[in-house]
Amino acid sequence: MTSAVPSFKAADLTTELNPNPPPLPETLVGMPFGTYPTAHMFVVDFKDGAWGKPAIVPYANFSLSPLTNVIHYSLTCFEGMKAYADVEDIEKVAKGETLTTQRVRLFRPDKNIARLQNSMARLCFPGFDSEEFQRCLEEYVKVEANYVPKQYGYSLYLRPTAFAMDASLSPDPAKHVRVFIVATPVGPLYHPPPGADPKGFQVHPVKLLVEEKAKRAWPGGTGGCKLGANYAGPTLVQEEAHAKGYAQVLWLGANEEVQEVGSMNFICVWKTKEGKTELVTAPLDGSVLPGVTRDSILQLVREWGEATVRECNYYVSDMIAAIEEGRMVECFGCGTAAIVTPVKLLAYKGKEYDVPAPEDAEHSIARRCLKTILDIQHGATPKEWSTLLVS
Repeated sequence: MTSAVPSFKAADLTTELNPNPPPLPETLVGMPFGTYPTAHMFVVDFKDGAWGKPAIVPYANFSLSPLTNVIHYSLTCFEGMKAYADVEDIEKVAKGETLTTQRVRLFRPDKNIARLQNSMARLCFPGFDSEEFQRCLEEYVKVEANYVPKQYGYSLYLRPTAFAMDASLSPDPAKHVRVFIVATPVGPLYHPPPGADPKGFQVHPVKLLVEEKAKRAWPGGTGGCKLGANYAGPTLVQEEAHAKGYAQVLWLGANEEVQEVGSMNFICVWKTKEGKTELVTAPLDGSVLPGVTRDSILQLVREWGEATVRECNYYVSDMIAAIEEGRMVECFGCGTAAIVTPVKLLAYKGKEYDVPAPEDAEHSIARRCLKTILDIQHGATPKEWSTLLVS
């Protein structure tokens, strides 16, 4: 994607190294998500009708006026993506070898950048050349390569963000926009028990509460964009679900069509009444986020050819019928953080329904996708989705 105004250029990127970089934490187990920033951040501003020069600088706080537009009107959007250690480096470190270079991989970064551009356009933010941004992103990841954990399933979480910097209470399109990237090392959402195969992650199925009144997204709204405001609205409903013992909320549309679970895309696998296996998920009609993990799973399942993939409106009543008739195979959320989150129980209209949650990849599309995607992300399985960086 190109911008209506000239883009910033990766050739103009400057780097100022942090003289006192913080060390990589000894363990990421139990560390709250997104609380340990790395030594640097990427920043570029749009101001006075033009993009400035991009820079990698030491991580530091921003200084904002109390009038700053983003504080009052939520003019911000973001992306969630990760950088992974290549399996070659993981194996070397496990053997006690010292790395002379570092091999780091990005997973489908072009998809995240395209989605960021779409979100920015919805906020009337200026665009930029996606390839130039990806080059800057890659350089930033190389600078922060020491913070990429050298363990399978671990990663460096990357948060590209854009927000309005104007010091004005007027709800007008932004004239000053800042785009930045920060990073934080993270472990997998689920950890293997002591002594277990490090690739044998324990994926714990969760309980869902179907939300019957509140709506996360609606036709013509912003559900298909990754805007900060989309994550604020559901907070109360999500906390009410937690108080009742449910991990996530299953969001429905106006006609009880299934949309998303929490902040993840949602997928069901069931048998039709004719005995055929189907994978169904909500269509990209603007009400659900076009997830990169979602797209990856749909492509993999189509390649495997063991189930028919349908992107269509389906309803909570369809799910209940499949459960009651013994046709439900599994259902799960999917996204960058956990890749897949299986479901074991669905609560709807005061009744709880047990949901099958197969525990092996032979019988679970979710678990097969989890292993396949992890292997691609770390370079154990070659695929064009993985971009290798060497620093």
